[in-house]
Amino acid sequence: SSTMLLSEAEVQSARGAWEKIYVDAEDNGTAVLVRMFTEHPDTKSYFTHFKGMDSAEEMKQSDQVRGHGKKVFSAINDMVQHLDNSEAFHGIVTPLGKKHATQLKIDPKNFRIICDIILQLMEEKIGGDSKASFEKVTNEICTHLNNIYKEEGW
Repeated sequence: SSTMLLSEAEVQSARGAWEKIYVDAEDNGTAVLVRMFTEHPDTKSYFTHFKGMDSAEEMKQSDQVRGHGKKVFSAINDMVQHLDNSEAFHGIVTPLGKKHATQLKIDPKNFRIICDIILQLMEEKIGGDSKASFEKVTNEICTHLNNIYKEEGW
């Protein structure tokens, strides 16, 4: 028996909110990254091929930025599909966290930054209720990622 991370009602409303933003996964994923790189320029340092890009316009057109934006949204989408099964959810988040901690050496504070930007985007595009229902999901993701980082000795 796998425990649920959120109640059934919370899972349903979070999925409903996410679906509306995931419909345009590449554009919205790109928008999130561009906003992160613009508002937190130090985050660009992890991406060697984004480093030289200064304008938001240039980033928006970049295949690499678009590709990574889509990848981030796909990963979150996998997590959203497994909110009602913590074992499956952890099975997705754990390897992702390990890779970012050990191979990529990404500062874990960046996960919170990216989650907050996703919540902002949701609020702008589909309203505050959606943001509220998805906040629990981002907290769950960030908490779990931080735990993995601790296990990896961060």
